[in-house]
Amino acid sequence: MDISSSKIFSPDMPMGFDMALAKNELARSYFYALPEQSQVQIIGQANSIHSKEEMQAYADSLVKNSFM
Repeated sequence: MDISSSKIFSPDMPMGFDMALAKNELARSYFYALPEQSQVQIIGQANSIHSKEEMQAYADSLVKNSFM
């Protein structure tokens, strides 16, 4: 996926969330395919996460929750 075509730009994205998405290509693709409003909501929730492990679990859950 071309990152330059993403709707949310790096300054708006918590670095830990961006790094977690980088480790899960499926979650990253899913996130950037969402409408901008959904991305903003997800980022808002990510802002309240403070540990690396929780952030990765949150990013991974995007894909798990999308198929339920």
